Amino acid sequence: MSRMTEEEATKLDEEVTRNPPAVKSGQKGGFFAEHAGNIVVVDNLSAAYIRSRAEATGKSQTEVAGELVRQRIAVPSP
Repeated sequence: MSRMTEEEATKLDEEVTRNPPAVKSGQKGGFFAEHAGNIVVVDNLSAAYIRSRAEATGKSQTEVAGELVRQRIAVPSP
């Protein structure tokens, strides 16, 4: 892919400055805004395990994490 020249970048900047993108309030946000409460950060070991299980089983990392949580929920707490 070719890179923009300085002249092209300047023209694009001027165009966007004159015609900023329209933002409509009251509409749904993007993916991260809609799922902000569902995004969880895990430690490196957990991430590596989930990634490894996903690759080994052909499932997505989300599916693997969901299965692990459901297994834990199914086992009564002592």
